[in-house]
Amino acid sequence: MAPPAKTVTRSAPSPTGRLHLGHAYSSLFAYEAAKAANGRFLLRIEDIDRTRCRPEFEAGIMEDLRWLGLDWEQPVRRQSEHMDDYAAALARLREAGLVYPCFCTRAEIAEASQAPHGPDGPLYPGTCRALSVAEREARIAAGTAFALRLDMAQATVQAGPLEWRDRGHGLVRAAPDSFGDVVIARKDTPTSYHLAVTLDDHLQGITLVTRGEDLFTATHIHRLLQALLDLDTPEYHHHALVLGPDGKRLAKRANAPTLASLREAGHSPDDVRRMALDALG
Repeated sequence: MAPPAKTVTRSAPSPTGRLHLGHAYSSLFAYEAAKAANGRFLLRIEDIDRTRCRPEFEAGIMEDLRWLGLDWEQPVRRQSEHMDDYAAALARLREAGLVYPCFCTRAEIAEASQAPHGPDGPLYPGTCRALSVAEREARIAAGTAFALRLDMAQATVQAGPLEWRDRGHGLVRAAPDSFGDVVIARKDTPTSYHLAVTLDDHLQGITLVTRGEDLFTATHIHRLLQALLDLDTPEYHHHALVLGPDGKRLAKRANAPTLASLREAGHSPDDVRRMALDALG
């Protein structure tokens, strides 16, 4: 009998701001899970969005994690350094006839009043799915901005029934079709969050993905991409959201208290651990 796979976990923040208690909880959980199983803990910097990601925020992330007592294997994987990996995965999907260019603006999609809603809002009505090859090529040649969407109907037929295991929800049947034709890349960026994170977890050998409940629905898409690209499927732990005193989810855009500000206020790493657990309820 083959020995059980070693537990490999990761923390994967985006350097668009400093870490807050929600990041602390996810990172601590992943670190302790790896440590308890004599496994491996990795750090990944998800810096696809070059307009918002900054070197000083990446340095701050590492400073905060070290202050919490975490260490990780080297080298750190930075998504911005691996665009060729994502381009190759995207090429496989295109060769399988599962991707098409979409030239619709967000305003045009929002105006499609007949479009039903999915987990991320109004579903894309498929306006560009029926464009001829000639029309697509003409618009691209003219320099029209576009996104690349996954043809969900064809993708789900090709993949067949899928499921994944979640520590809180048990065995979950994947329903990626509830998202419609999701964007998986853009004209100038050969990937999206969905494609990059799914491929990264496979390439890094991640066996347990820890993240907040707000990303639970995204796992339906990730499970589909795993099937289409022959990638490994890790176990998932989608934890309850860490909330602020007002009962709302902590978020960078809402100016949630950062670990740096808590440290400057005199709190210790143990204080922050307790705060994260208390905020989780």
